[in-house]
Amino acid sequence: MVQWSDQERAFIMEIFSKLDYELVGSTSLARCLIVYPWTQRYFGGFGNLYNAAAIMANPMVGAHGTVVLHGLDRAMKNMDDIKNTYTELSVLHSEKLHVDPDNFRLLGDCLTIVIAGQMGNSFSPEMQAAWQKFLSVVVSALCRQYH
Repeated sequence: MVQWSDQERAFIMEIFSKLDYELVGSTSLARCLIVYPWTQRYFGGFGNLYNAAAIMANPMVGAHGTVVLHGLDRAMKNMDDIKNTYTELSVLHSEKLHVDPDNFRLLGDCLTIVIAGQMGNSFSPEMQAAWQKFLSVVVSALCRQYH
């Protein structure tokens, strides 16, 4: 079980309170698909993903990015039991979707970049450290079924 300090919890809550889920989710997933084009293979049913402009304009990418952020919201609301909160998602991504688990970290990196851009100077190094810890726990929980 991960131990969270009161300050880490406060930072995570503050980040989520400032997120525009639709904008940040859409932009983060689109960035991931553009920067790491091999991740597109999991989104074959999303239509035109042939270039950056098409990806950025794709409503299915935007909608799924929002779903991802709402999934992260579940982790934030269950910080003391993220592993069990994500059991079903881990099974889904490993056994049905066969997602390469490294892609969770890549998306997390893109999400961090987008959040840093949105929050600017208020995304302090201490806040980022708490955020990176949070993402590490989430990624570990999602990868649980792979081990």
